[in-house]
Amino acid sequence: MNITPEARAQAQELLDFIDASPSPWHAAATMSQRLESHGFESLREEEGWLLENGGRYYVMRGGSSLVAFVVGTQTPDWTGFRIIGAHTDSPGFRLKPRAPHAAEGMSRLGVEVYGGAILATFTDRDLSLAGRIVVRGRKGLQTRLIRFARPLVRLPNLAIHMNRTVNEDGLKLNKQTELPLLLSELQEALPAEQFRSLLAQEAKVEVKDIISWEFHVYDTQKGTFWGPQEEFIANSQLDNLSSCHSSLTALLSVNEPEATCVCAMFDHEEVGSESAHGAGGSFLSDVLERIACGLDRDTLGQAMARSFFISADMAHAYHPNFPSAYEPLHQIRVNAGPVIKTNANQRYATNAESEAYFIGLCDSVDVPWQQYAHRTDLACGSTIGPILASHLGVRCVDVGNPMWAMHSARESAGVVDHGWMIKVMQQFFRS
Repeated sequence: MNITPEARAQAQELLDFIDASPSPWHAAATMSQRLESHGFESLREEEGWLLENGGRYYVMRGGSSLVAFVVGTQTPDWTGFRIIGAHTDSPGFRLKPRAPHAAEGMSRLGVEVYGGAILATFTDRDLSLAGRIVVRGRKGLQTRLIRFARPLVRLPNLAIHMNRTVNEDGLKLNKQTELPLLLSELQEALPAEQFRSLLAQEAKVEVKDIISWEFHVYDTQKGTFWGPQEEFIANSQLDNLSSCHSSLTALLSVNEPEATCVCAMFDHEEVGSESAHGAGGSFLSDVLERIACGLDRDTLGQAMARSFFISADMAHAYHPNFPSAYEPLHQIRVNAGPVIKTNANQRYATNAESEAYFIGLCDSVDVPWQQYAHRTDLACGSTIGPILASHLGVRCVDVGNPMWAMHSARESAGVVDHGWMIKVMQQFFRS
Protein backbone atom coordinates (compact mmCIF):
# COMPACT_ATOMS: atom_id res chain seq x y z
CA MET A 1 0.00 0.00 0.00
CA ASN A 2 1.28 3.44 -0.95
CA ILE A 3 0.92 5.77 2.01
CA THR A 4 2.13 9.26 1.21
CA PRO A 5 4.03 11.31 3.79
CA GLU A 6 1.14 13.79 3.75
CA ALA A 7 -1.43 11.08 4.57
CA ARG A 8 0.73 9.75 7.40
CA ALA A 9 1.22 13.24 8.79
CA GLN A 10 -2.54 13.89 8.66
CA ALA A 11 -3.20 10.62 10.50
CA GLN A 12 -0.66 11.58 13.16
CA GLU A 13 -2.34 14.96 13.54
CA LEU A 14 -5.64 13.14 14.05
CA LEU A 15 -4.17 10.93 16.78
CA ASP A 16 -2.67 13.99 18.49
CA PHE A 17 -6.02 15.79 18.24
CA ILE A 18 -7.85 12.88 19.89
CA ASP A 19 -5.22 12.53 22.60
CA ALA A 20 -5.67 16.22 23.42
CA SER A 21 -9.48 15.86 23.49
CA PRO A 22 -10.54 13.27 26.10
CA SER A 23 -14.01 14.79 26.53
CA PRO A 24 -16.38 16.81 24.31
CA TRP A 25 -15.51 19.92 26.31
CA HIS A 26 -11.82 19.35 25.65
CA ALA A 27 -12.55 18.63 21.98
CA ALA A 28 -14.26 22.00 21.59
CA ALA A 29 -11.39 23.72 23.40
CA THR A 30 -8.79 21.98 21.22
CA MET A 31 -10.66 23.04 18.08
CA SER A 32 -10.99 26.62 19.29
CA GLN A 33 -7.24 26.81 19.92
CA ARG A 34 -6.52 25.50 16.45
CA LEU A 35 -8.99 27.93 14.89
CA GLU A 36 -7.49 30.92 16.68
CA SER A 37 -4.00 29.90 15.61
CA HIS A 38 -5.28 30.16 12.01
CA GLY A 39 -6.78 33.62 12.41
CA PHE A 40 -10.36 32.79 13.40
CA GLU A 41 -12.08 35.29 15.67
CA SER A 42 -14.15 34.12 18.63
CA LEU A 43 -17.75 35.34 18.73
CA ARG A 44 -20.23 35.27 21.60
CA GLU A 45 -23.93 34.63 21.04
CA GLU A 46 -24.96 37.22 23.62
CA GLU A 47 -23.09 39.98 21.75
CA GLY A 48 -23.62 41.68 18.40
CA TRP A 49 -21.72 40.39 15.37
CA LEU A 50 -20.06 42.53 12.71
CA LEU A 51 -19.01 40.11 9.99
CA GLU A 52 -16.78 40.89 7.01
CA ASN A 53 -16.54 39.16 3.65
CA GLY A 54 -13.72 36.66 3.87
CA GLY A 55 -13.80 36.91 7.67
CA ARG A 56 -13.01 33.82 9.75
CA TYR A 57 -15.08 33.25 12.88
CA TYR A 58 -16.27 30.67 15.38
CA VAL A 59 -18.82 30.52 18.19
CA MET A 60 -19.32 27.97 20.97
CA ARG A 61 -22.46 26.91 22.82
CA GLY A 62 -22.60 24.81 25.98
CA GLY A 63 -18.82 24.46 26.09
CA SER A 64 -18.89 21.35 23.87
CA SER A 65 -20.51 22.43 20.58
CA LEU A 66 -18.88 24.74 18.07
CA VAL A 67 -19.71 26.34 14.73
CA ALA A 68 -16.84 27.80 12.68
CA PHE A 69 -17.24 29.59 9.37
CA VAL A 70 -15.52 31.60 6.67
CA VAL A 71 -17.79 34.31 5.25
CA GLY A 72 -18.13 34.10 1.48
CA THR A 73 -17.45 36.95 -0.90
CA GLN A 74 -20.96 36.47 -2.37
CA THR A 75 -24.21 36.64 -0.41
CA PRO A 76 -25.79 33.32 0.63
CA ASP A 77 -28.92 33.87 -1.49
CA TRP A 78 -26.71 33.53 -4.58
CA THR A 79 -24.35 30.79 -3.44
CA GLY A 80 -26.01 29.01 -0.52
CA PHE A 81 -23.97 27.66 2.38
CA ARG A 82 -21.40 24.85 2.23
CA ILE A 83 -21.87 23.00 5.54
CA ILE A 84 -20.14 20.01 7.10
CA GLY A 85 -21.46 18.63 10.39
CA ALA A 86 -19.96 16.17 12.88
CA HIS A 87 -20.20 15.45 16.60
CA THR A 88 -17.83 15.89 19.53
CA ASP A 89 -19.20 13.24 21.91
CA SER A 90 -18.44 9.52 22.12
CA PRO A 91 -20.10 6.68 24.04
CA GLY A 92 -18.73 5.70 27.42
CA PHE A 93 -19.26 6.49 31.08
CA ARG A 94 -20.19 9.73 32.83
CA LEU A 95 -19.90 10.33 36.56
CA LYS A 96 -23.08 10.75 38.55
CA PRO A 97 -23.40 14.00 40.53
CA ARG A 98 -22.82 12.14 43.80
CA ALA A 99 -20.40 9.63 42.37
CA PRO A 100 -18.00 8.93 45.28
CA HIS A 101 -19.17 6.28 47.75
CA ALA A 102 -17.80 3.56 50.02
CA ALA A 103 -18.22 -0.15 49.27
CA GLU A 104 -16.58 -2.99 51.17
CA GLY A 105 -13.40 -1.11 52.07
CA MET A 106 -13.07 0.65 48.72
CA SER A 107 -13.88 4.11 47.40
CA ARG A 108 -15.86 3.83 44.18
CA LEU A 109 -17.27 6.27 41.64
CA GLY A 110 -20.80 5.73 40.38
CA VAL A 111 -21.30 6.15 36.65
CA GLU A 112 -24.05 6.32 34.08
CA VAL A 113 -23.68 4.77 30.63
CA TYR A 114 -23.56 7.51 28.00
CA GLY A 115 -24.77 6.34 24.59
CA GLY A 116 -24.31 2.87 23.15
CA ALA A 117 -20.88 1.93 24.47
CA ILE A 118 -19.48 -1.61 24.25
CA LEU A 119 -19.23 -1.91 28.02
CA ALA A 120 -16.90 -4.91 28.15
CA THR A 121 -14.16 -2.97 26.32
CA PHE A 122 -13.80 -0.58 29.25
CA THR A 123 -12.74 -3.33 31.65
CA ASP A 124 -9.07 -3.68 32.61
CA ARG A 125 -8.14 -0.41 30.89
CA ASP A 126 -6.07 2.48 32.27
CA LEU A 127 -8.99 4.84 32.77
CA SER A 128 -9.11 8.39 34.02
CA LEU A 129 -11.42 11.42 34.17
CA ALA A 130 -11.75 14.48 31.96
CA GLY A 131 -14.40 17.16 32.06
CA ARG A 132 -15.19 20.45 33.70
CA ILE A 133 -15.97 21.92 37.08
CA VAL A 134 -17.82 25.08 38.07
CA VAL A 135 -16.20 27.10 40.85
CA ARG A 136 -16.86 30.32 42.72
CA GLY A 137 -14.53 33.06 41.57
CA ARG A 138 -14.01 36.71 42.33
CA LYS A 139 -16.19 37.64 39.35
CA GLY A 140 -18.84 35.00 39.91
CA LEU A 141 -19.09 31.46 38.64
CA GLN A 142 -16.24 30.15 36.50
CA THR A 143 -15.97 26.98 34.44
CA ARG A 144 -12.63 25.18 34.26
CA LEU A 145 -11.55 22.18 32.25
CA ILE A 146 -9.92 19.34 34.16
CA ARG A 147 -8.07 16.31 32.89
CA PHE A 148 -6.38 13.73 35.06
CA ALA A 149 -3.57 12.66 32.72
CA ARG A 150 -2.60 9.66 34.83
CA PRO A 151 -4.71 6.50 35.23
CA LEU A 152 -7.00 7.29 38.14
CA VAL A 153 -9.77 4.66 38.11
CA ARG A 154 -10.30 1.12 36.91
CA LEU A 155 -13.02 -1.40 36.12
CA PRO A 156 -11.36 -4.77 36.85
CA ASN A 157 -12.84 -7.88 35.30
CA LEU A 158 -14.17 -10.70 37.43
CA ALA A 159 -11.73 -13.63 37.35
CA ILE A 160 -12.77 -16.50 35.11
CA HIS A 161 -12.81 -18.75 38.20
CA MET A 162 -15.96 -16.89 39.29
CA ASN A 163 -17.38 -16.49 35.78
CA ARG A 164 -16.69 -19.80 34.07
CA THR A 165 -18.94 -19.23 31.04
CA VAL A 166 -17.67 -15.75 30.15
CA ASN A 167 -15.99 -16.99 26.95
CA GLU A 168 -19.13 -18.80 25.84
CA ASP A 169 -21.76 -16.27 26.95
CA GLY A 170 -19.79 -13.04 26.69
CA LEU A 171 -19.11 -10.50 29.41
CA LYS A 172 -22.38 -9.05 30.71
CA LEU A 173 -22.24 -6.17 33.19
CA ASN A 174 -25.13 -4.91 35.28
CA LYS A 175 -25.19 -1.16 34.65
CA GLN A 176 -26.17 -0.27 38.19
CA THR A 177 -24.21 -2.68 40.37
CA GLU A 178 -21.17 -3.77 38.34
CA LEU A 179 -19.98 -0.58 36.62
CA PRO A 180 -18.89 1.63 39.56
CA LEU A 181 -15.20 2.41 39.08
CA LEU A 182 -12.62 1.54 41.72
CA LEU A 183 -10.83 4.66 42.93
CA SER A 184 -8.87 3.73 46.06
CA GLU A 185 -8.89 1.95 49.38
CA LEU A 186 -10.95 3.79 51.94
CA GLN A 187 -9.10 6.72 53.48
CA GLU A 188 -9.67 8.57 56.72
CA ALA A 189 -11.62 11.14 54.75
CA LEU A 190 -15.02 10.19 53.40
CA PRO A 191 -15.05 9.25 49.68
CA ALA A 192 -16.84 12.47 48.74
CA GLU A 193 -14.31 14.58 50.64
CA GLN A 194 -11.42 12.66 49.12
CA PHE A 195 -12.79 13.17 45.60
CA ARG A 196 -13.41 16.88 46.06
CA SER A 197 -9.85 17.21 47.35
CA LEU A 198 -8.56 15.50 44.19
CA LEU A 199 -10.53 17.94 42.04
CA ALA A 200 -9.29 20.94 44.01
CA GLN A 201 -5.66 19.85 43.68
CA GLU A 202 -5.96 19.29 39.94
CA ALA A 203 -7.80 22.57 39.31
CA LYS A 204 -5.70 24.52 41.83
CA VAL A 205 -8.73 25.87 43.66
CA GLU A 206 -10.08 25.66 47.18
CA VAL A 207 -12.32 22.71 47.97
CA LYS A 208 -14.99 25.02 49.31
CA ASP A 209 -15.20 26.85 45.97
CA ILE A 210 -16.15 23.76 43.93
CA ILE A 211 -19.87 23.77 43.14
CA SER A 212 -20.54 21.18 40.44
CA TRP A 213 -18.92 19.05 37.76
CA GLU A 214 -19.34 16.95 34.62
CA PHE A 215 -16.85 14.17 33.91
CA HIS A 216 -16.31 11.76 31.06
CA VAL A 217 -14.34 8.56 31.70
CA TYR A 218 -11.56 8.13 29.15
CA ASP A 219 -8.80 5.66 28.28
CA THR A 220 -5.36 7.16 28.89
CA GLN A 221 -3.62 4.98 26.27
CA LYS A 222 -2.51 7.22 23.42
CA GLY A 223 -3.31 6.65 19.77
CA THR A 224 -0.99 4.56 17.66
CA PHE A 225 -0.28 3.19 14.19
CA TRP A 226 -0.43 -0.55 13.65
CA GLY A 227 0.00 -3.14 10.88
CA PRO A 228 3.07 -4.26 8.89
CA GLN A 229 3.19 -0.93 7.04
CA GLU A 230 1.56 1.00 9.88
CA GLU A 231 -1.39 1.37 7.57
CA PHE A 232 -3.97 1.41 10.39
CA ILE A 233 -4.59 3.65 13.38
CA ALA A 234 -6.08 2.84 16.79
CA ASN A 235 -7.41 5.22 19.40
CA SER A 236 -10.49 6.03 21.44
CA GLN A 237 -13.15 8.36 20.03
CA LEU A 238 -12.38 7.87 16.34
CA ASP A 239 -16.17 7.97 16.20
CA ASN A 240 -16.48 10.83 15.72
CA LEU A 241 -13.45 13.03 16.39
CA SER A 242 -12.02 11.76 13.11
CA SER A 243 -14.80 13.60 11.25
CA CYS A 244 -14.33 16.69 13.42
CA HIS A 245 -10.64 16.74 12.55
CA SER A 246 -11.07 16.19 8.81
CA SER A 247 -13.76 18.85 8.43
CA LEU A 248 -11.88 21.38 10.55
CA THR A 249 -8.66 20.73 8.60
CA ALA A 250 -10.57 21.36 5.37
CA LEU A 251 -12.05 24.60 6.69
CA LEU A 252 -8.65 25.91 7.77
CA SER A 253 -7.46 25.65 4.16
CA VAL A 254 -10.28 27.89 2.88
CA ASN A 255 -9.36 31.43 1.82
CA GLU A 256 -11.97 33.95 0.64
CA PRO A 257 -14.45 31.50 -0.84
CA GLU A 258 -17.45 32.65 -2.87
CA ALA A 259 -19.88 30.64 -0.71
CA THR A 260 -19.84 30.85 3.08
CA CYS A 261 -18.19 27.66 4.38
CA VAL A 262 -19.34 26.24 7.72
CA CYS A 263 -18.21 23.50 10.10
CA ALA A 264 -20.73 22.56 12.79
CA MET A 265 -19.61 20.29 15.63
CA PHE A 266 -22.32 19.12 18.03
CA ASP A 267 -22.43 17.44 21.41
CA HIS A 268 -25.07 14.86 22.41
CA GLU A 269 -25.34 13.01 19.08
CA GLU A 270 -24.81 9.69 20.83
CA VAL A 271 -27.87 10.27 23.03
CA GLY A 272 -30.27 11.66 20.44
CA SER A 273 -29.13 15.27 19.83
CA GLU A 274 -32.10 16.75 21.71
CA SER A 275 -30.46 19.54 23.69
CA ALA A 276 -29.85 23.27 23.41
CA HIS A 277 -26.47 22.65 21.81
CA GLY A 278 -27.19 19.34 20.12
CA ALA A 279 -28.00 19.01 16.42
CA GLY A 280 -31.70 18.88 17.36
CA GLY A 281 -31.46 22.35 18.90
CA SER A 282 -31.36 25.75 17.26
CA PHE A 283 -27.60 26.34 17.34
CA LEU A 284 -26.78 25.95 13.64
CA SER A 285 -29.94 27.63 12.35
CA ASP A 286 -29.32 30.55 14.73
CA VAL A 287 -25.77 30.98 13.41
CA LEU A 288 -26.80 30.72 9.76
CA GLU A 289 -29.51 33.34 10.22
CA ARG A 290 -27.02 35.71 11.83
CA ILE A 291 -24.53 35.16 9.00
CA ALA A 292 -27.34 35.98 6.55
CA CYS A 293 -28.36 39.05 8.53
CA GLY A 294 -30.12 41.49 6.24
CA LEU A 295 -31.75 38.88 4.06
CA ASP A 296 -35.52 38.78 4.20
CA ARG A 297 -37.42 35.54 4.59
CA ASP A 298 -37.73 35.04 0.83
CA THR A 299 -34.03 35.47 0.09
CA LEU A 300 -33.07 33.38 3.11
CA GLY A 301 -35.21 30.63 1.66
CA GLN A 302 -33.24 30.94 -1.57
CA ALA A 303 -30.01 30.63 0.40
CA MET A 304 -31.10 27.41 2.07
CA ALA A 305 -32.35 25.96 -1.23
CA ARG A 306 -28.90 26.54 -2.74
CA SER A 307 -27.07 25.09 0.28
CA PHE A 308 -25.58 21.63 0.73
CA PHE A 309 -24.83 19.74 3.92
CA ILE A 310 -22.36 16.90 4.42
CA SER A 311 -23.12 14.88 7.55
CA ALA A 312 -19.79 13.29 8.46
CA ASP A 313 -19.84 10.31 10.80
CA MET A 314 -17.91 7.05 10.79
CA ALA A 315 -19.01 3.89 8.95
CA HIS A 316 -18.90 0.15 9.71
CA ALA A 317 -15.95 -1.52 7.98
CA TYR A 318 -16.26 -5.16 7.01
CA HIS A 319 -14.86 -7.49 9.67
CA PRO A 320 -13.73 -10.81 8.13
CA ASN A 321 -14.30 -12.67 11.40
CA PHE A 322 -18.02 -11.81 11.37
CA PRO A 323 -19.23 -12.00 7.74
CA SER A 324 -22.85 -12.66 8.74
CA ALA A 325 -23.12 -9.19 10.31
CA TYR A 326 -22.95 -7.40 6.97
CA GLU A 327 -25.08 -6.79 3.91
CA PRO A 328 -23.31 -9.01 1.32
CA LEU A 329 -23.17 -6.43 -1.49
CA HIS A 330 -22.17 -3.51 0.73
CA GLN A 331 -19.01 -4.72 2.46
CA ILE A 332 -16.89 -1.61 2.81
CA ARG A 333 -13.14 -1.90 3.37
CA VAL A 334 -10.65 0.05 5.45
CA ASN A 335 -8.23 2.13 3.34
CA ALA A 336 -10.54 1.90 0.32
CA GLY A 337 -12.03 5.40 0.47
CA PRO A 338 -14.83 7.46 2.03
CA VAL A 339 -18.22 5.78 2.43
CA ILE A 340 -21.62 7.04 1.29
CA LYS A 341 -24.27 5.76 3.71
CA THR A 342 -27.84 5.08 2.58
CA ASN A 343 -30.95 3.89 4.43
CA ALA A 344 -34.48 3.71 3.02
CA ASN A 345 -35.97 4.51 6.44
CA GLN A 346 -34.08 7.81 6.63
CA ARG A 347 -31.63 6.79 9.32
CA TYR A 348 -29.21 8.44 6.90
CA ALA A 349 -30.21 11.49 4.84
CA THR A 350 -28.60 10.44 1.55
CA ASN A 351 -30.71 10.34 -1.60
CA ALA A 352 -29.77 9.70 -5.23
CA GLU A 353 -29.07 13.36 -6.00
CA SER A 354 -26.96 14.06 -2.92
CA GLU A 355 -25.09 10.79 -3.45
CA ALA A 356 -24.31 11.75 -7.04
CA TYR A 357 -23.05 15.14 -5.85
CA PHE A 358 -20.63 13.56 -3.38
CA ILE A 359 -19.46 11.01 -5.96
CA GLY A 360 -18.70 13.95 -8.25
CA LEU A 361 -16.59 15.58 -5.53
CA CYS A 362 -14.62 12.36 -5.04
CA ASP A 363 -14.09 11.80 -8.76
CA SER A 364 -12.92 15.38 -9.28
CA VAL A 365 -9.98 14.86 -6.90
CA ASP A 366 -9.29 11.17 -7.73
CA VAL A 367 -10.53 9.81 -4.39
CA PRO A 368 -12.15 6.35 -4.35
CA TRP A 369 -15.56 5.99 -2.73
CA GLN A 370 -17.70 3.19 -1.31
CA GLN A 371 -21.40 2.60 -0.63
CA TYR A 372 -22.83 1.24 2.60
CA ALA A 373 -26.24 -0.16 3.51
CA HIS A 374 -27.01 -1.94 6.77
CA ARG A 375 -28.33 -5.49 6.94
CA THR A 376 -32.10 -5.34 6.62
CA ASP A 377 -32.64 -7.59 9.64
CA LEU A 378 -30.48 -5.44 11.94
CA ALA A 379 -31.46 -2.09 13.46
CA CYS A 380 -29.54 0.73 11.78
CA GLY A 381 -27.90 3.56 13.68
CA SER A 382 -28.41 7.18 12.68
CA THR A 383 -26.57 10.49 12.49
CA ILE A 384 -27.16 14.23 12.69
CA GLY A 385 -27.87 14.15 8.94
CA PRO A 386 -31.63 13.49 9.01
CA ILE A 387 -32.08 15.86 11.97
CA LEU A 388 -30.41 18.87 10.36
CA ALA A 389 -31.67 18.14 6.85
CA SER A 390 -35.24 18.29 8.16
CA HIS A 391 -34.65 21.32 10.39
CA LEU A 392 -32.86 23.36 7.74
CA GLY A 393 -34.54 22.04 4.61
CA VAL A 394 -31.21 21.53 2.84
CA ARG A 395 -29.85 18.82 0.59
CA CYS A 396 -27.77 16.36 2.57
CA VAL A 397 -25.50 13.34 2.15
CA ASP A 398 -24.34 11.06 4.97
CA VAL A 399 -20.73 9.97 4.63
CA GLY A 400 -17.94 8.66 6.83
CA ASN A 401 -14.70 6.76 6.90
CA PRO A 402 -14.71 2.99 7.51
CA MET A 403 -13.69 1.76 10.95
CA TRP A 404 -13.69 -1.32 13.15
CA ALA A 405 -15.05 -1.67 16.69
CA MET A 406 -17.31 1.39 16.65
CA HIS A 407 -18.25 2.42 20.22
CA SER A 408 -15.44 0.38 21.74
CA ALA A 409 -12.99 1.93 24.19
CA ARG A 410 -10.39 1.32 21.46
CA GLU A 411 -11.38 1.76 17.81
CA SER A 412 -9.44 1.26 14.56
CA ALA A 413 -9.44 2.87 11.11
CA GLY A 414 -7.26 3.40 8.04
CA VAL A 415 -4.46 5.90 7.51
CA VAL A 416 -5.16 6.79 3.87
CA ASP A 417 -8.92 7.08 4.36
CA HIS A 418 -8.46 10.07 6.65
CA GLY A 419 -6.33 11.95 4.12
CA TRP A 420 -8.80 11.16 1.36
CA MET A 421 -11.71 12.51 3.41
CA ILE A 422 -9.84 15.75 4.04
CA LYS A 423 -9.17 16.08 0.31
CA VAL A 424 -12.84 15.63 -0.62
CA MET A 425 -13.97 18.10 2.06
CA GLN A 426 -11.49 20.68 0.78
CA GLN A 427 -12.92 20.22 -2.69
CA PHE A 428 -16.44 20.66 -1.30
CA PHE A 429 -15.56 24.01 0.25
CA ARG A 430 -13.94 25.13 -3.02
CA SER A 431 -16.93 24.09 -5.14
